[in-house]
Formats: sequence, structure tokens, C-alpha cells
Amino acid sequence: MPGAVSGHSHRPTTKTSNKSFKSRHATKGSLRNAAKGKVAEERGVRKTPHQQVMSKFDRRNRNKQLQLQKHKEHLQETSIFAGKDGAPRNVAVIPLCSDGDAVEAIKSLNASIDIETEVPEGAFRVPVDRFKQKLQYFPLKRDLTACLDAARVADYVVLVLSAEEEVDEIGELILRSVESQGLSTLFTVVQGLNKIEPQKQRLSVLSSLKSYITHFHPEQDKVFSLDNRQECSNLMRSLCSTTPKGIRWRDERSWMLVEEVKFGESTVLTGVVRGKGLKADRLVQVGDWGTFQVEKITAAPLARRKRGEEGMNVEEGAEEILDQPTEDRDDLVDLAPEEVRMEDDDDEMNDGMTTMTTSKKGVLLDDHHYFDEEELEAYTAPKKLPKGTSKYQAAWYLDDDVSDSGSDMEEDDEMEDDEEEEAARPEDGEEGLAGYAPTEAGQTEYPQTEGGFIQPDADEDAMQLEAFRKQKRDEARDDLEFPDEIELHPHVLARERLAKYRGLKSLRSSPWQEDEDRAYQPEDWERLLKIQDYQASKIRASREALVGGVAPGTRVHVYLKDVPATIQQSYNPSQPVTLFSLLRHEYKKTVVNFLINLSADAAAPIKAKEELIMQCGPRRFVINPLFSQGGNTPNDVHKYCRYLHPGQSAVATFMGPITWGAVPTLFFKRQVPGSVLDEDGEPVSNLPLSLVATGTALPPSTSRVVAKRAILTGHPYHIHKKIVTIRYMFFNREDVEWFKALPLWTKRGRSGFIKEALGTHGYFKATFDGRINPQDSVGVSLYKRVWPRSAKQLDAPLLDAAELLQQAQQQQEVDEDAMDAE
Repeated sequence: MPGAVSGHSHRPTTKTSNKSFKSRHATKGSLRNAAKGKVAEERGVRKTPHQQVMSKFDRRNRNKQLQLQKHKEHLQETSIFAGKDGAPRNVAVIPLCSDGDAVEAIKSLNASIDIETEVPEGAFRVPVDRFKQKLQYFPLKRDLTACLDAARVADYVVLVLSAEEEVDEIGELILRSVESQGLSTLFTVVQGLNKIEPQKQRLSVLSSLKSYITHFHPEQDKVFSLDNRQECSNLMRSLCSTTPKGIRWRDERSWMLVEEVKFGESTVLTGVVRGKGLKADRLVQVGDWGTFQVEKITAAPLARRKRGEEGMNVEEGAEEILDQPTEDRDDLVDLAPEEVRMEDDDDEMNDGMTTMTTSKKGVLLDDHHYFDEEELEAYTAPKKLPKGTSKYQAAWYLDDDVSDSGSDMEEDDEMEDDEEEEAARPEDGEEGLAGYAPTEAGQTEYPQTEGGFIQPDADEDAMQLEAFRKQKRDEARDDLEFPDEIELHPHVLARERLAKYRGLKSLRSSPWQEDEDRAYQPEDWERLLKIQDYQASKIRASREALVGGVAPGTRVHVYLKDVPATIQQSYNPSQPVTLFSLLRHEYKKTVVNFLINLSADAAAPIKAKEELIMQCGPRRFVINPLFSQGGNTPNDVHKYCRYLHPGQSAVATFMGPITWGAVPTLFFKRQVPGSVLDEDGEPVSNLPLSLVATGTALPPSTSRVVAKRAILTGHPYHIHKKIVTIRYMFFNREDVEWFKALPLWTKRGRSGFIKEALGTHGYFKATFDGRINPQDSVGVSLYKRVWPRSAKQLDAPLLDAAELLQQAQQQQEVDEDAMDAE
């Protein structure tokens, strides 16, 4: 025990350790050391309100406010369909297969909720008492024009597929066109699924149809079967309760589906106003009939039943005038009033035309004509001077005393193009931006020296030119470096052939002198609508449509003014008729631009100025557009494209009525059936019409210059360091003197200028900024302004049904003959 006690020791009881002092004002260094690299979590101090960490009460309050706001918006969107006098929900039923029947599809849908009604031609209403809604069906046949017109005023589009037949070319054309013009809520149904035997294959057929439709519309997660009563009932519930998505460009205007048309002294269209308020001052576009003025708008309430002493009597509401035109009404004048021109102005323009070809002795380069005698006297070539040389000292330096190396010299005039952010191609006029270009360091392949120039024989020179151009034609099939290259005939004067062309130091930044083009501009160019600020004008026109007019959801009679008698003869009640109110100025003509996208799967390119059919919003036109490169440039000059190749995008330009906003656009092309072949030699389409491209409306502009580029190329004949003799670009000495001011460029990025002409066959000596390769090509770029053509309104159907029927019969006869031959 004593040993154990002696080995035990207690802690000292007199030593105490207090808590260390905690300072709330510690130094940054101590805080950094204490943190040991950890980053403190910043709670409640984030940048945006959506990133702030909120308390539970704040989160509940915010969610409740969002829920109330969403409910309010939902009520506002669906209020137009509520009540006894509410607007009906437009349902367009489109069959895509040859055995599809829209009438039978509508009967199946109505029978699922115990509604028995006849299905007439055209639009008709069906009250759905179970869901307290009204549906307005429009059964359609496989007519492209009718399907497009009905789909753009439909709240719901029902696509009818077949369980036995596949979607053919006309069905796929309708599907792609309806999708591209803008589509509201979509549903897909299938007919004849119960006819598939054995029953196990029905699921695979349904899965195949679903895979097909999701290729175009991925949001379609279900294909309803019209042979199943429960699925039809579910679809009817969706049609009556789902809020339609709408189409943005359509909802910015007033529109309606015409239910009834009456011809007489005044043509009367009856329908329910949708979108914005309908105003009598604005012009209206009625289908393909054209654009008309409105005489008046009157109320057209539906007939109501009133219980009387003897059963049910029908009482029609009195016709009440809702809106009439005022002094601010739009007219049908598409061009500005013709200005009175003095005879002196015409004489001055004519003098300008003759001056360009007679008094001027050189091509126009930017804003200077070269080389006029008066300009030559006042023009002094820039000298290469040592750095820091003043103007007084520059007078004491002669050109002969300056070395050609230029190592310690600088130009007086610096090029403005060096300050540009984007580098352009050599043929676009960018000088001094040549990168590393490998050249031949050894002896040149031309043994001649530069000491004296020997005039070649004319016949031998012509044979060499033909052989040279034949070799270039073979190379051009594989190499598209020079898409704008042109070849001059040796007996054609270049200054006459290219009289309208000019030079530009830079296609992107050089100013474009419009005075030179006034002699060639279209006759009505000065009378087109000119818009200074597109965005402000668009906002003003859109806001104007928000105020006044007949309220949406009102059933009205619209009296049109001056409707041609030919429309009554061609009117078909089974075809849908739509009415769209145009915004202010949308009938006036200007230079309109549209973004056009050609699919990478296209079979052939589209040539500029080729006839196309364009649909933009409620209107269709026959156009011959110009294609040009897009983007914004400081000088608003854009290069003209001769072709639009598959996978490319461009800007299509023509003269036509303005369209406010980014409206989807369709481009159709008429063609001979079976004329376009694919890579395997098979015909791409057997239809006389094809959807070749889609696009969007862009801001119009009369100041946008579309410049057509022409490239003249030459071949290096003698090479001595930086001095090169070039041939095959021109074929007489006068052309060399005329185009002497234009800058030269090579395929590999070198730049230079014409030094002097040699002989009489168009040879000339040029100086470049470095050695060039003997296999290089020397070019010069010329530009001229091309003017857009005017569009014409399309007044015929896109696809003629009789023509399609005749074509199908002919194809069936061909197939039967082929089977008999086998």
C-alpha cells in the first residue's frame, strides 16, 4: 500500500486557465490564419433576389403571390371562352394520310361524350354542356392552302394519322408547313387502330406512330386512338379545359375565323373577334382575296331562345354599330405621292450618266474617280519618309533618295482597315492583313528578266489563254475559292463590260457613293417607305393596336369596301376564310429583308432572282429575291450571293409591303414533278411544289446596299522579287489604265498595286508587299449595286387539288402497267 500511495500524484489545484480574450475587431491577418483557407458561407448577401436565402415565412409568401398571379393570368387568358356569349374554341382537324377522314374523326370525338350532330362543310359550332364550353370545328381535306389558313387561326390543331397507311409526300409537306408558320396547341390521333390484326401488333403500330410524330414535335407524349371511347373523352376534356398556347405574331394583331360570308352591295364577313381589338380604321387582309378597307363593324349576337306563351320563340338581337372609320383611316396607296421633278434635275441626272462614261478616265475607287486630269493635278502621291519627319523636312526628301526596303519608313496615310476587329478575306479588299504565305525561295520558273518586255505573238498568246482557262475550269470543280470570278473575252473592252462596277478598299468599311447609282435605280425607288428608326416605329404601331376597337370575344359583322365580283365566283364555302387586321403602315411598300435558311438536307441550291412563293403571316407573295450576306457592317454594304447552297443562311431582299415584328416565313418553289434528283439519281419529290426554306422577317431598309462582286484574275508571267508581270487579267492597254487605281490581292493573302502597263495586250507590271508564289493567282475585286425586284400578291392556291388528283391517277396507271409487265 505505501508503495502504491507514493506513486500517485494529484493535479495542481492552484493553477487556473481562463478563457482567451475574443476580439470582434481582429486584424485581417489573424482572421486569415484562423480560417486556415476556409471560405465562410455568405448567407443572405447574394446578388439577386432569386439567389437570396429566404426564411420559411418569406418562401411561403412568395409562392402564394406567384400562385395568385398565375391564376389571374390563367383567368385572363381563358376569360374569352367563359360565359354563354363566350368565344368558341377553334379546332382544325387535318388528315395527313390518304385514307384519313376528318369528318369521321369529329364524329368519333363528339360521340365519346354523347353528342350527336351533323358535320357540314366549313366551320360549325358544337356546344359541349358537360364542360360548359363551345367548340368550333373545321374539318379539312389534304389541301395545303386550306390547312395553312385554318391552322393559323386555330386554338387547337388535331392531326389525324392512319394505322394502315403511311404519311406520304403531301402529308409531310402539310405537316412541315403548318409547323413552320407557327403552331398553337397540338394533339395527334390515329384512325383504324382496331382494324390491325392480330391484336398484339396494335401496340407496335401505336409506338411507331408516336416515334414518327415526336420526330417533328417532341412534346407529343401521347397518340389518342379514335376507336377508344375513353381516349376520345379524355381528348375532348383537354380541348375544353386546356389553355391554348397561342401564336405570338398572331396575338399582336386582331384576327378572326370567318363563319359566314354574304355577297351583295357590301361584302359582309361574320365571325368572332380574337387577339387585339378590331378597328375600322385599319386595313384587313382576307385570306388570298387581298387587302380591303372596312366600311363599318356591327354587332352580330347569336340567336337566343325566349320562353313565351306558346313554347320557344327565337329572338334575334338588333344590329348595333360598334365601330366606324374616322379621318385617321388607312388608305390602299402603297407608294408615296409622286414628287414634281424639275427639268433641270432630269438634265443633271442625264449629264451624270454621260459623265461617268466619257469624262472620267478611270474606275471609281471609294469616293474618288481615277484618274481625272483635275484630280491628278491636285493629287500628290504619299512619300515614304523616316519616322519623325515633319512636313517642312518632307519637302527636302526626293523619291529617289529613299530606299525601297522601307525598314525605317512609314506611310503618310495609314489604312483605316487595320483598326477593324474582324479580318476579312483578301478579295474583300483588306490590305496589309496577309499572314504567313509560303513562297518559292529558289529561282523563278520564268527565265526572262525584267530588263526588257518582248511583245508576245497574238495567235500564240490566244492559244496559251485558252489552255490556261481550260485548266482553271477543271480546278474550279474541286476548289470554290473564287465563286465570283468572271472571265472576259479578249475582244470585249473591260471598261464597257464593267461600266457599272467600282472598286472598294474594304467591303466592310469603305463608304458607298450612292450618287453613282441613281441613274440605275428602279422607277419607284424614291416613293418607297423610308423608316428612320425601325424599333421605335414598331413599338408605336404595336401599342396603337392595344387601345380601342371592338373587344375580343365579340361576334361581329365586318362590312368590306370595294370587293371585286370575281371573288364571289371563286368563293368555296368548304375552304376556310380568315381575316387579319394589319397594323399601321403594313400595306405600304418598301425594301423588305427576310432571313432565309436552306436546310442541309436540301437537294439543290437556290439561285438568286429565282421565282419563289413566300408566306409571311397572313399574306402570300410571288417574289424574285436577292440573296446577300447577313450581319451588321459600318457602311451597310453586304455582298450579293449568286446561290444559296444547302446548309447556308442569307438575307432575302425584295420590294414589298412591310411586316412589323419577327414573323415566321415560308418559302415554296414550283417545280416539275420528279425533276430534282438526289445523289442516287432518284426523284426527291413528285409534287409540283416543295417547301425549300424557312425564315424570319427582319427590319426593312432602303439604305441597305447589296453589292455584287466580280473578280478578275490574272496569271503571274514574270516574277522578280516583289515586282511581277501579270497577264490574262486585261487584254488591252486602255483597260489597264482605266482600272489602274484598284488594289491587287492574291489567293495566298498578298496585296499590291498596278505599277505600269506593258505593251498592247493587257500585260502590266505590279508591285506586291512580298514575294508571291508562281502558282498563286492575282485578282482584283469590283462591285456594283444590284436593285431588288418588286413582289406580286399570290391569288391562287398553292397546290391545285385537281392537278394532284390527275397526277395520282397517272401514277397509279404507271404502277399498274409496271405490274402487268412483270
